[in-house]
Amino acid sequence: MGVPRPAGEFDTTYAYDMATIRRNWQWWLLIAFIVSLYALPFYASQSIVSLVNRIAITVIAIQGLNLLTGYTGQISLGQAAFMTTGGYISALLVNLAGWHFLAALPAAALGAGIVGLLFGLPSLRVKGFYLTMSTLAAQFIIPWFTRNIFPDILNGAQGVNVRVPFMFGIEFNSPQKYIYLSLTALVLTTIAAHNISRSRLGRAFIAIRDHDLAAELLGMNLFKYKLQAFFLAAVYAGIAGALAAHNIRHLNSETFNLNNSVMYLGMLVIGGLGSNLGPFFGAFVVEMLIEFATLFGPFFITLFPATAAGAVQALKPLFFGVTLMLFLIFEPRGLAHRWQLLKTAWRLRPFSH
Repeated sequence: MGVPRPAGEFDTTYAYDMATIRRNWQWWLLIAFIVSLYALPFYASQSIVSLVNRIAITVIAIQGLNLLTGYTGQISLGQAAFMTTGGYISALLVNLAGWHFLAALPAAALGAGIVGLLFGLPSLRVKGFYLTMSTLAAQFIIPWFTRNIFPDILNGAQGVNVRVPFMFGIEFNSPQKYIYLSLTALVLTTIAAHNISRSRLGRAFIAIRDHDLAAELLGMNLFKYKLQAFFLAAVYAGIAGALAAHNIRHLNSETFNLNNSVMYLGMLVIGGLGSNLGPFFGAFVVEMLIEFATLFGPFFITLFPATAAGAVQALKPLFFGVTLMLFLIFEPRGLAHRWQLLKTAWRLRPFSH
């Protein structure tokens, strides 16, 4: 059964049937929203702009994880490690080789994708918990590599300083300027992820997720499609890692750690696995929880003075864990599914059924 249409709306062409945005007012609303984000530096504070920057980069990383876990069903705990790979590649190309940022960014994405292929090789033989453990290995191997290999170049555990991008005569050295890079990258990756999910490749991913044995019996090459999913997930992670590294201007082996990989997976669960809106909802909710923990910290200290040391840092994982647990119990399909139900209920009103 398809999604209910409002009364009087009919699919007269295949293009209209496949359209994501179907009404003119929806186009205008989307354009107004994007313009308001690009205009954010003119009317919002620096802290809000920095928050939007962080959310945009996080969404890009989760979009890649969504293609791998949400659509293909391959659980990964190594997304942050692939971000580290992309960040180091971009930083070295810009710092040492003198590459332009626009050339270093796709190179970082490609390099992270190749590394993702290597850690996706076990996906042919193992699945579920065992695949999770094999991807977890990336979270230990890649940081070890950055700390111990080529210490003269990578500077060991101290990491490297990363130059800010310089393009079109503008140095993107502040959140108000950098937001244009992160938002542009987010728009492009969102369009790409949406089109992938509706393509032949995306349908193959969904078939493998739903029943890999049936997909194989239908003639699908599981190994090829699983490797493509790992490659795409790592490419998105490489883009996010490069953007984050140039944004914070420093990178070491602990910049993107195991906690980040776990949080990205949790954000995807909260937002909704296998949906294009899931990464947006999940990243927004968790980042808001982190901000709330920061604001709630002083009040918490007044209630429990003995926990003054590190109270704010302790509240962040506490809020995240409680929220994730509640979603797994009461809303296991995420906010994107709830949003779809609300839209369907609105289209069916005033009928009770």
